Amino acid sequence: MPEFHSELPPMPPPPTLPRQRLRYTRILDVAAGSARKGLDSVVLSEVAAKADVPLGTLYRYFPSATHLVLALYRKQLAELHAASSPAALRASATAGRADVPAHALAGVVMEIFHMRLMQPAVEQCLSRAVYTADTDTTRLLREIDATAEKAVSAVSGDDAIARVLLLTVTGLVHSVRCRRLSLFEAEEDLKKACFLLTCSRRTA
Repeated sequence: MPEFHSELPPMPPPPTLPRQRLRYTRILDVAAGSARKGLDSVVLSEVAAKADVPLGTLYRYFPSATHLVLALYRKQLAELHAASSPAALRASATAGRADVPAHALAGVVMEIFHMRLMQPAVEQCLSRAVYTADTDTTRLLREIDATAEKAVSAVSGDDAIARVLLLTVTGLVHSVRCRRLSLFEAEEDLKKACFLLTCSRRTA
């Protein structure tokens, strides 16, 4: 059976005024909770109510749930790039706190964990529509794996630690989806793994 794809209207640019940017970010943060459950769980009226913004404003930024999920995924990918940038790594190295390496590593790994949780929703977006006005969309899923490995390796300074943590992320995502662990329990386990691996590297 052939697949039929609909063309989405182009994504409106993010707002530039500070107040509007805060509102835009609040919408994305609220949508993240729904996107972990799949694209069909992202109901724009519910997101608008929880984010305390008028529904018309939300539609101005995100004409559909697909636009909203893809914008959220791009935001997370940009944050992942930023966390592993040379400037961020220098800031961590000069902060003067013993827990900075574990803290920085946990931040990057947690970003990857949440991106993996919402990946089914992103895959649904890409299977339902061809986002012709924004050709980089189809590369998002391929980019995340390479970016994740590079980011964790850069922050941890150890390729083996990076591999272990990415495998841990995969296992925890599976456990959350199968309801063997709550989201909170998985997050706490992931933070502990980052701390233990960072400590083991310092004492090795």
